[in-house]
Amino acid sequence: MPRFAQLVMGPAGSGKSTYCSTMVQHLGSMSRSAQVVNLDPAAEHFDYPVMADIRELIQVDDVMEDASLRFGPNGGLVFCMEYFANNFDWLAESLGHVEDDYILFDCPGQIELYTHLPVMRQLVEQLQQWEFRVCGVFLVDSQFMVESFKFISGVMAALSAMVSLEIPQVNIMTKMDLLSPKAKKEIEKYLDPDMYSMMEDTPDNIRSTKFKNLTKAICGLIDDYSMVRFMPFDRTDEEGINIVLQNIDFSIQYGEDLEFKEPKEVEEEPGNLNYDEAFQEREDS
Repeated sequence: MPRFAQLVMGPAGSGKSTYCSTMVQHLGSMSRSAQVVNLDPAAEHFDYPVMADIRELIQVDDVMEDASLRFGPNGGLVFCMEYFANNFDWLAESLGHVEDDYILFDCPGQIELYTHLPVMRQLVEQLQQWEFRVCGVFLVDSQFMVESFKFISGVMAALSAMVSLEIPQVNIMTKMDLLSPKAKKEIEKYLDPDMYSMMEDTPDNIRSTKFKNLTKAICGLIDDYSMVRFMPFDRTDEEGINIVLQNIDFSIQYGEDLEFKEPKEVEEEPGNLNYDEAFQEREDS
């Protein structure tokens, strides 16, 4: 039986830990079990239990305090992740092997991990060898994506992760619940954007004429091939969370290999079955 994983990525402060906490609670309300693995060696706290924590293997503070290394925060984090990549046996032991595992990996926010460093690509390949179906979930703070040039920067960051990891990826605008009604209406155009018109709307004083053609080419690539689209994520909207989850589950084909399990209690009469149960019986027949 395959196992399933969400690789939760995004810049620092984009809401990765909040997303993991919200998604675990939502899955629990659906009677689906999910576990979280913390892969951020610089994390300080989170409000959900974890099945594995990279800080048990190595911590950024310990690396920075090592006089022989003399690393700063970013260098220390990269060192930690490279050390982690050389010790995947720790992760294998922490994960164990339980059928129908659904695991969220809360990843660090340093963008270099998803551009030119091989660590996250190595992690994806290792998970696939362990029969995980992996989906990337790239988060961007919706409060940041309120201007065209900032939006294009966010799109490029998401695209970098897509190209580097080569896995299905769902891109999400987080913290929608923190936006004012006016800002929510304004940000709708960024969920399914027209990149060409967006570039024309960008004020000339913040767009260098030297890079005008380059910007146009980038916008054309994104628009013509529909390479990056964002979904809204409001932690207070259960229906919206479920739509995000459905897209992720579809990308990793979650549920296609699950076997129907007989209920432990006495079966109900057909007339008392709810829609989901009736649908399941029809599918099984």
